[in-house]
Amino acid sequence: MAQRIEVRIEIFQEGELYVGLCPDLDVSSFGETPENAKQSVQEALEAFFEECEVIGTLSEVLQEAGFIQKDGNWLPRQPISSELVAIG
Repeated sequence: MAQRIEVRIEIFQEGELYVGLCPDLDVSSFGETPENAKQSVQEALEAFFEECEVIGTLSEVLQEAGFIQKDGNWLPRQPISSELVAIG
């Protein structure tokens, strides 16, 4: 893959495992440590991107997920505000 794709990765602990999640693309994986979870979700994303390239949908998938292309790289959307709110 010649182009660079920047993604957000979040790590959560669930029980004794750690979950790595890319919320922008709804791709996740897990590991026994936070670093393992990060590496695992990065591998899952690489496989996801490779499959999208094979079937010719990578640009479409990224655009639909809100990514923008700048200088040949794909960047995730940047919110103007981000906060946690409680409902109810």
